[in-house]
Amino acid sequence: MKTLSPSILAANMLSLGDEIKKIEYSGSNYVHIDVMDGVFVPNISFGMPVISATRKATNLALDVHAMIIDPDKYIDDFIKCGADIITFHFEALDNNRILKAIEKIHTNGKKVGLSIKPKTPANEIYPYLDLIDMVLVMTVEPGFGGQSFMYDMMVKVTDIREYSKKLGRDIDIEVDGGINNETIKVADKAGANIFVLGTAFFKSEITPKVADLLNYES
Repeated sequence: MKTLSPSILAANMLSLGDEIKKIEYSGSNYVHIDVMDGVFVPNISFGMPVISATRKATNLALDVHAMIIDPDKYIDDFIKCGADIITFHFEALDNNRILKAIEKIHTNGKKVGLSIKPKTPANEIYPYLDLIDMVLVMTVEPGFGGQSFMYDMMVKVTDIREYSKKLGRDIDIEVDGGINNETIKVADKAGANIFVLGTAFFKSEITPKVADLLNYES
């Protein structure tokens, strides 16, 4: 399935309910919620109250991206607030804690995403591809919206897609950072199938639709 996961980091927080309606209108399956702590990344964003408020506003899946230290300590809170997918960073935990976090999220009936920063090689997460539901490849340095798309990250997307096929898995690959109506085509061809849009979605004069962005002539 190819779909968008619009990031409310770029939304007008004074009218979050209306902004979420735009996501529903677009035909997207997910709402992307960036949780940043100012430690793991150099910015602070949303916490549990915003996740809870978003849950009350929509039945779409909440795609929570934890850019925080010790993300495993907050799994229960994310779930209580309504998260459907909990994505944490490979760089934030050691192997033992990654495995325990994956197990805990799955035990609670939620999906697991594992994210990697631009400097992390794709093969670092190969040992986990049999255990997780999604890989999030950062196509900018995490922490701030509005950055330029890093084209060299597409090699990672392709490598992860090919390796997952060797494992017999059709894993979701999400890309986040600098995604717009042009770079989405590049990421799609590389093997991604979930696309996080921020500025390109919420600052557009006309709300982008999944069908318009992904049904193009290749």
